[in-house]
Amino acid sequence: MEVQETRVQTDRVLTIPNILSMARLVGVPLFLWLILRPEFGGPKSDGWALLVLAFSGVSDYLDGKLARRWNQISSLGRLLDPAADRLYVLSTLLGLTWREILPLWLTALLLARELVLLVMVGILRRHGYPPPQVNFLGKAATFNLMYAFPLLLLSDGSGWISSLAAIFGWAFAGWGTTLYWWAGVLYVVQVRRLVRADTMAD
Repeated sequence: MEVQETRVQTDRVLTIPNILSMARLVGVPLFLWLILRPEFGGPKSDGWALLVLAFSGVSDYLDGKLARRWNQISSLGRLLDPAADRLYVLSTLLGLTWREILPLWLTALLLARELVLLVMVGILRRHGYPPPQVNFLGKAATFNLMYAFPLLLLSDGSGWISSLAAIFGWAFAGWGTTLYWWAGVLYVVQVRRLVRADTMAD
């Protein structure tokens, strides 16, 4: 979660927020296995996959909340949290695209944003800057996508619940994709300003 720069950071590794983030990371391959089981002849396990996603969402909220409340903000936590977010987005994209629930163009659009951010991180490192911190807009985009994906997974069925899930799922997917790219553009602007200031200082 986003944290205030003025808060004191700790180098401790085994904090409750970090353990929650690590658990989220462990859940990534589990979620991917559950969602792809039908593609390899196994039973449909969408209900369990949804539970893993729900745990991810709850732990994502709690790790930042507890880190701030208990003064357990750590350098490791600032790396684990966005890493878990991105891995869940990527694994869900892979699973839903493989099952043809998500269209390829939407997957390509979201992956292109990740590629842009990866390039920006490389530019920052070349100039001696750390990766950009997660901002509110980026977190809001991730929350929208994390609502969209389980709803779209739920829409892979029949009946009124699936139809309703499809409507809300695509709405969240549209908002999340827009915010995802908006946050990406802001990262690009931030990197451009830092690089320009660095160049002028030289």
